[in-house]
Amino acid sequence: MKNMLTKEEIKEVINKLIDLYPDAKSELNYSNPFELLIATILSAQCTDIQVNKVTKELFKEYKTPQDFLTLTEEELAEKIKSCGFYRNKSKHILATCNLLLENFNGKVPNTLEELITLPGVGRKTANVVLSNAFGIPAIAVDTHVFRVSNRIGLADSLNVLDTEKDLMNNIDKGMWSKVHHLLIFHGRRICKAQNPMCDKCPLIDYCLYFKQKINKDGEDC
Repeated sequence: MKNMLTKEEIKEVINKLIDLYPDAKSELNYSNPFELLIATILSAQCTDIQVNKVTKELFKEYKTPQDFLTLTEEELAEKIKSCGFYRNKSKHILATCNLLLENFNGKVPNTLEELITLPGVGRKTANVVLSNAFGIPAIAVDTHVFRVSNRIGLADSLNVLDTEKDLMNNIDKGMWSKVHHLLIFHGRRICKAQNPMCDKCPLIDYCLYFKQKINKDGEDC
């Protein structure tokens, strides 16, 4: 059985996802690149809903790198505690704020190469910022994008970097950012990690995961 859809099939899948989620966009709340950067760092191993609860209060008082640097690691950790991994996140956020001031005049850089020099910022976070804050085509591969794209057959990879490469090769560049959001929406609403809702999914005619399960079990998901 094949492990990846054809490019024509991938286009058809994307069109179906657009119909299903016409308003797909970032579910993190932010008003500028710096706020998005901080929110995305906080979102690691945490839901966007919880991050938004924290940043709603946090961003009222702390709006710039200088503002954050008035806090100690312990003080910031207490404010972001409900996001999980709060000690590491506090350390990374304050170190990032220092580097933004030292190397980038307090502004969030708009290249992948510069963004990943910031503590706590990997390719996923950098691509989220590039795509959403600066409108630069990028595909951020989080747990949802990785799972959904490899299940359906938009990618055929065992790690996030190769999945990103597959998606970049298989999808028109102008659609990269949109597809990132579409896959996240689908992963959160239907193609869940545990017990995916195949009976509600409009992609079963394409989905390689579904077809493999049918062949294996002889029945629906």
